[in-house]
Amino acid sequence: MSVEIKFVVMRNGEEKMTFASKKEADSHDKMLDMAETFAGWLAQSTLELDEAQCEAVGLHLAAEKEAIQYIIRTSKLPEIIVRQNTDSDNLLSRQKRTPIKAVDAA
Repeated sequence: MSVEIKFVVMRNGEEKMTFASKKEADSHDKMLDMAETFAGWLAQSTLELDEAQCEAVGLHLAAEKEAIQYIIRTSKLPEIIVRQNTDSDNLLSRQKRTPIKAVDAA
């Protein structure tokens, strides 16, 4: 018989994700806190977004905080980073791609 320790991130009584380490669970919980704050901020803005859109954009902004920080610091787009889950350890691996070029929207 084996014993496993699992760290579970809970939100509003609902299990969101399970992690093998406390550090990963805390990091995910912090990201969810940030996403909730972004969603509230977007809901208060003059943008016409429904609640689901605010939550989706808030979660995206929180998940991509490094890219946002880079853009704020440099006023440039970062290189695209593709995240892939590995089957063996479910860690994030990153591959650098060519930079995105900005285009004017019509």
